[in-house]
Amino acid sequence: MNKGKVSFLDLVGLHGEIEKELVSVFEKALKTASFIGGPMVEDFEQEFAAYCDTRYAIGVNSGTDALRFILIAAGIGEGCSVVTVANTFIATTEAISQAGALPEFVDVDERTYNMDAGKLRDFLEQECSVDDKGKVISRRTGRVVTAVIPVHLYGQCADMDAIQGLAERYNLKVFEDACQAHGAEYFSKSENRWRKAGSIGKAAAFSFYPGKNLGACGEAGIVTTNDEQLAKKIRMIRDHGQAKKYYHDVEGYNGRLDAIQAGILSVKLKYLPTWNQSRREHARRYNEGLASEMSIATPYEPAWSKSVFHLYVVQVENREATIQALATEGIGTGIHYPIPLHLQKAYSNLGYQPGDFPISERAAGRILSLPMFPAMSQADQERVVHALVRAVNDTAAQCTAVVSN
Repeated sequence: MNKGKVSFLDLVGLHGEIEKELVSVFEKALKTASFIGGPMVEDFEQEFAAYCDTRYAIGVNSGTDALRFILIAAGIGEGCSVVTVANTFIATTEAISQAGALPEFVDVDERTYNMDAGKLRDFLEQECSVDDKGKVISRRTGRVVTAVIPVHLYGQCADMDAIQGLAERYNLKVFEDACQAHGAEYFSKSENRWRKAGSIGKAAAFSFYPGKNLGACGEAGIVTTNDEQLAKKIRMIRDHGQAKKYYHDVEGYNGRLDAIQAGILSVKLKYLPTWNQSRREHARRYNEGLASEMSIATPYEPAWSKSVFHLYVVQVENREATIQALATEGIGTGIHYPIPLHLQKAYSNLGYQPGDFPISERAAGRILSLPMFPAMSQADQERVVHALVRAVNDTAAQCTAVVSN
């Protein structure tokens, strides 16, 4: 019997539930002719800053712009390198390169997929030197290491206490790539309190790509920070470098957040806590349903983390066969991400080789993202669990049979 499809992501259903509120945003924009900047942008910036517990939020065109503008405003460019991870979407490193700096990588923790602070320490101690001015110099590139960008991948914060402790020791800036972590929380032992993603580093970048936990109906992003001067510079950079209209203090970009997207995001922000809680419940059910399957590695959530499960990512052997088996049963899946950045053709000039970051490379061959969205039914989740277990066991049995023959 055909039970219908289980979509990897359902935005149509989500938008249908709040359609009238979203349509009212378009009506307001049409009646006021306020399309670029204006009250809807300003209101959302204030709302999102309050949500993240930061003083400032600066709306921009995308998450990539958000991270790039942070680096430019912080003066990070030619002659600099920025340390991040290879297990992320290319936007992280695009922002670094397009600001004029060079990305350098460290490996990730095998359980959280986020930056391994121990590997960062090894990089700084073993692959860098400190000159007589206190600057950290990468022996690999000869550039000055100026910043660290931990990525809060899949909706879970990196271990920020450990990363920031190293950054302080080596006088490095820490910028959060929080593009998948709207509402995620991190318990800071150094401060003995929970902190929101986006409020921990010097600044943070968020993406509002439609599929994110908080998604626009188009492209959008935002920067959060408590640094007044950094916020002021980013506001100028996003708007052609204007201090005021037609007065250009610097050469900037056309990277503004448009008013309709800001209005849509204001509507959705009210629902984000409920949506995130639904994702957490879905993750709990997945965990329970897959707990007895030793061949399926489920997400690890440390005690200091409150993930918002932008993605629910497992590890399996024989991934392609598993994907095909699930597709046959009408179940959508994803891979985030199949090729680590250090092995991408776009970065062949950096000189990295297979084996340089073995944990990222091993994960890239095994990770599988299961359906995850707020309105997902328990019945559909149970269907995914049963289908995944069958697929993994069947492919394992087939492999065993091939070996024995």
